[in-house]
Amino acid sequence: MNAGQKREHAPSQDFPGIVLSSRVNSVRMLLPAACCLSTLFFALMCPLATADWPMYRNNAGRTGYTAATLPNQLALRWSVKSEHRPQPAWPRSDRMLFDRAFQPVVAGGRLFYGDSVDGSVTARDLKSGKLLWKFHAEGPIRFAPAVWQDRLFVASDDGRLYALTTETGRLLWKQQGGPDQRSILGNERLISKWPARGGPVVVEDTVLFAAGIWPTDGIYLYALDARNGDVLWKNDQSGSIYMPQPHGGASAESGIAAQGYLAATADRVFVPTGRAVPATFDRRDGQLAFFHLQKYGHNGGASIMAAGDQFFNGGLSFDAASGFSVSKLGDGQLAITPNGLVRNVGDSVIGYKWVDAEKADRKGTVVKTKALKSEWSVKGRADATALVVAEDQVVTGGAGYVQVVDANEQRIAWTAYVAGTAYGLVISDGRLLVSTDLGTIYCFDASGDPVADIHDDRKTAALVNSAYQQLAEEIIRRSGITRGFCLDLGCGNGQLTMALAQQTELQIIAVDDDIAAVAQTRNQLAAAGLLGTRVTVHHRELAATGYPKYFANLLVSGRSVIESETVLPEEAMGRLLRPYGGISCVGPRDALQVVTRGELAGAGSWTHQYANPANTLNSEDELVQSGLTMLWFRDVDFEIPQRHGRAPAPLTHRGRLFHEGLDGLVAVDAYNGRELWRYDVPNVLRAYDGDELMGVAGTGSNFCLDDESVYVRHEQRCLRLSADEGTLQREFPTPPRKNGGPGTWGYIAVEAGVLFGSVAQPDHVVTYRYRNTSGDMSKLLTESESFFAVDSETGDLIWRYDAQHSIRHNSIAIGDGLVFLIDRPVALHDREKKPKTKEHPVGRLVCLDAATGVVKWRNDDDVFGTVLAFSTRHDALLMSYQPTRFRLDSEIGGRIRVYRASTGEPMWEAEADYASRPMINNRTIYAQGGAWDLLSGKPQPFQFSRSYGCGILAGSQDLLLFRSATLGYFDLKSNDKIANFGGMRPGCWVNALPAGGIVLVPDASAGCRCSYLNKAWVALDSQP
Repeated sequence: MNAGQKREHAPSQDFPGIVLSSRVNSVRMLLPAACCLSTLFFALMCPLATADWPMYRNNAGRTGYTAATLPNQLALRWSVKSEHRPQPAWPRSDRMLFDRAFQPVVAGGRLFYGDSVDGSVTARDLKSGKLLWKFHAEGPIRFAPAVWQDRLFVASDDGRLYALTTETGRLLWKQQGGPDQRSILGNERLISKWPARGGPVVVEDTVLFAAGIWPTDGIYLYALDARNGDVLWKNDQSGSIYMPQPHGGASAESGIAAQGYLAATADRVFVPTGRAVPATFDRRDGQLAFFHLQKYGHNGGASIMAAGDQFFNGGLSFDAASGFSVSKLGDGQLAITPNGLVRNVGDSVIGYKWVDAEKADRKGTVVKTKALKSEWSVKGRADATALVVAEDQVVTGGAGYVQVVDANEQRIAWTAYVAGTAYGLVISDGRLLVSTDLGTIYCFDASGDPVADIHDDRKTAALVNSAYQQLAEEIIRRSGITRGFCLDLGCGNGQLTMALAQQTELQIIAVDDDIAAVAQTRNQLAAAGLLGTRVTVHHRELAATGYPKYFANLLVSGRSVIESETVLPEEAMGRLLRPYGGISCVGPRDALQVVTRGELAGAGSWTHQYANPANTLNSEDELVQSGLTMLWFRDVDFEIPQRHGRAPAPLTHRGRLFHEGLDGLVAVDAYNGRELWRYDVPNVLRAYDGDELMGVAGTGSNFCLDDESVYVRHEQRCLRLSADEGTLQREFPTPPRKNGGPGTWGYIAVEAGVLFGSVAQPDHVVTYRYRNTSGDMSKLLTESESFFAVDSETGDLIWRYDAQHSIRHNSIAIGDGLVFLIDRPVALHDREKKPKTKEHPVGRLVCLDAATGVVKWRNDDDVFGTVLAFSTRHDALLMSYQPTRFRLDSEIGGRIRVYRASTGEPMWEAEADYASRPMINNRTIYAQGGAWDLLSGKPQPFQFSRSYGCGILAGSQDLLLFRSATLGYFDLKSNDKIANFGGMRPGCWVNALPAGGIVLVPDASAGCRCSYLNKAWVALDSQP
């Protein structure tokens, strides 16, 4: 809390003559006696009989109730159709629905709403729907404004709260939520690093809002004087808190997020945290009261309602004093009335009333309490998505409809059709406003006009100066870039931006330090319908934009066309342009300077399941450092297997990120998250879609990369796809089995133009490690009978090695022209859940020439291991086990041995108590439980300890990544303690990659109900 920002409110001043009833004493009650305070809350916090609807769901408690009424019969008075549909931040989430429609509010005969696409605030006349004014922020507006007296408060993804006049939309003041104007790519838009997604709420003369949705980067909750924007208090200490996380028993440094509409009562502020239960703060000083994340780790969502000493979230009711749940209401839309609740469940609208009741406490003592009693029920339309109450009228909306239920007569009184799904309902001055996910707002009233006014906001294409059209054509020809992110650094008059938007599919960021040029560019793009949909416009200093590094596929400058000297700072160009092919085209058409950015020096790759064919589990990236911070995040509509299925790790190389799903692959730009291509491979990972907790821990991955291609093995074939475009280049069949039957492709790797594979053993199927559910273990093959090499260009078989016994996929390592494998009998006891014996005969360690398959050496002396990893730098071959959580019985652990790779001579062996797959980092072996010098076996300092995490360690030169409740990381240079980047759930094996100079973490939490605050694909940068 900042000194001097605390503001005290005496109860006698805020609420004269009112004494609140006592708090709830026990969470064991069905519902607390204090629920009768809802009537008191309405009297205190919101005027009941008013023509206005000044905030989302009408009041600070978001109750969805008004004492105003609607006419018995309604007719469409007017409608407005937006140029574009809303763009929800999380279109696949059923917990965060706050921006599915443009949510209006009403005051003084006007309606106001924000736009999640073009970042505008619109004011219209309530009676006619005519446009009165527009105001543009610098990012999407995802929440309804809040009205106080003659001003309007608007929160934007640009990180600011704006105060505008309701009369003209003139800016009065604005408050930046985060500490500065740094930007990131969030939900496929360039937004503030701290987007203002704590929707504003007004209580008396105070407006509250919050910014920041990633706890580790900082969360900011403000109370501002509504008149002048003065900060009354600020809480900026609730992001990084070491606290219990949703998974039972796990803790991490990860606090609250702010995503959803804030709600408030007399003394509390409720901050929605995205997918989890709300955090609760003291309204008078902003101190965090409680956040019971772990206790309600499977519940939550962005919608909150509050009244008296109760708040409601995620189908539960909570005591506002303690935050403990007192009853379970279940799913459905809800509104709070002065005497009870109204709820829609399925196709039923149900009215409840508070009644006196008695209940025995845990000691058997009968106590008086309050309970909800069903008063009436009406069958209506199914699956409502919105519900509000106007005295005795209940209005619900859903897919294609809106209806009014008469509670007194217990019947549906009126129904109308709407296009799309209704998510916003407003009742004001005898009118019903309905907003839908198609961007349409309807106004129904009793005017009886035979013809409704229809306002169409759709635009027509704007004309662009021919010189800029020709320049855009030349830039396209010279760069070849028509998709991705384009930065117009110094956009000037905006004509080049406009021309590129019309001729390409680029998402363009236009920025200038001239406020007049920014206004001109923004206005002409808005008139053309391109603002937000294709172009974002910012006013920034060109040398200090605050933009994220590496994001721009194409960099241009409209001002450089007409200015004699370049206006572009070289450092900014180098920092902002994407490595591995980002192009800058600057200057006039006849002197266009074209520069292509090359590879990123020091950046590592992750081309195979364990980083490389040598299985080092280390990318060797020199750039990733401790102090992780968000670079980009987004939701990707891509179905992945159950996290307990332990699907293949994502892979990354040369600026691309590849991830595999149930039925194919997707490639995205590693530096900005843009999807590049998809390729369908039906059922490619269906066998991993279960709870067995084995997956690639035994099978190894089914895909890998080289510079130009992606290789995917599936059943009896391997596909080679273009890494650039995802097109099929070649298909390789599996060689036959030793007995001549058709072979199933098992292991896969590629090295120096040679594709390596194995013919799997279909009769050795290990049993599940955790819970046998839907996964098909018969296709999760962990051993092979033969190993082979194929020319990756021609498909010709180069050589083949037939095992005497069997080859475990984890015991294959490749590098520096050598192939290492262990030929060993299978562990038969791995086929049983509770075997009577656990004997596993030792095997033979074999080194083959990768080019010819000729055996270079063998070692038959006590070859005990199940895992091999190879250091080409130090000519050292590591043999170990994989004794991780939920391991096969044969992974007994306890030993490590290192051989001289060129000769097969043992170098050292040690007893070692470790609980993860070992990693080779230059001259050090790291594993959970210890570290050893690779060449001598001498123990090394390693102060590593983590919270719960079933995955394994993944590393770069200076950093280890892993699951420790949330994403954990460990700085090898400081060798001190783990840190967290909170608010997300990593997967159950490997899905966080330190490579390409950044950290890539595509979502791997499918099937998890735990309420981690965000569920997204993310990329993290290292803070200076």
